[in-house]
Amino acid sequence: MVELARGQEDAREPVTEVTGAMDVVFKHSYGEHYDRFYREMRDNKRIVGIKCTRCGGVLLPPRPYCGKCYAPTREWVALSDEGSLLTYTCVHLPFIGQPTDPPYVYAFIMLDGADVQFPHMLGEIEPEDIEVGMRVKAVWNTDRKGTLHDIKYFRPV
Repeated sequence: MVELARGQEDAREPVTEVTGAMDVVFKHSYGEHYDRFYREMRDNKRIVGIKCTRCGGVLLPPRPYCGKCYAPTREWVALSDEGSLLTYTCVHLPFIGQPTDPPYVYAFIMLDGADVQFPHMLGEIEPEDIEVGMRVKAVWNTDRKGTLHDIKYFRPV
């Protein structure tokens, strides 16, 4: 038999369940690096990265320090909206927060001029026609809002 401390309730009591919905509204600040990155895409249809002061790597998305050598970044670099497909996966099952209804292809792309991969979706191609190493180009949305979805998807070149 388990002895309870004074004032402690019996742990064998049934759990009470309360059902309902709750909206959690919050604001998130991009910070100066993401702010410029998204403004460039929205206003200029241009992808920008930032160069590490120590190793010279061009980071995308831009950030205040290099993830490899932890040195600060300073020099902004305009990148191509074309690149090479590094890897991909076909998404068939729905989950919360998906950018589109399945099926779709999610890919990692090495944009020309960048030293890190850029994740995005592929379009205008059937999964059986995709090849690692193929060249792809961004297809821009006409109604850009300063988010990653300003690029609709990448298509084969």
